[in-house]
Amino acid sequence: MKDPKKPFGQRVRALRTARGWSQEQLAFEAGLDRTYVGGVERGERNLALVNICRLAQALGITPADLMDFG
Repeated sequence: MKDPKKPFGQRVRALRTARGWSQEQLAFEAGLDRTYVGGVERGERNLALVNICRLAQALGITPADLMDFG
């Protein structure tokens, strides 16, 4: 199985940039650290479900929509 962290991170980055947000803005909206968001976008972080939900809520989408990176 291909590592899903990279395509997930690309999905987060695409959604964030589509809103014109910086990593710092997304981190603030999601209640996460900016360096954590950067690690997510680079595919370096293995996210917990709670953080997937936080990112989805901050981006105004469902967790299922956020996971649609395949």
